[in-house]
Amino acid sequence: MKVEIDREGCIGCGLCAEICPEVFRIAEDGLSTVIPGAGGSDDKIAEAAESCPVDVIHTD
Repeated sequence: MKVEIDREGCIGCGLCAEICPEVFRIAEDGLSTVIPGAGGSDDKIAEAAESCPVDVIHTD
């Protein structure tokens, strides 16, 4: 599953990294980022995307 984050809209709440730490992390700037080359459960990635309060995680 391809995952992208619109970092301009990210508020750094950390839910994505909490739900799916295999794919998401909070970067030094306090915003979420996708871990390069990471793979994780499609279900967990989808859960993280659905849980994002600002809807900035996009999957396909």
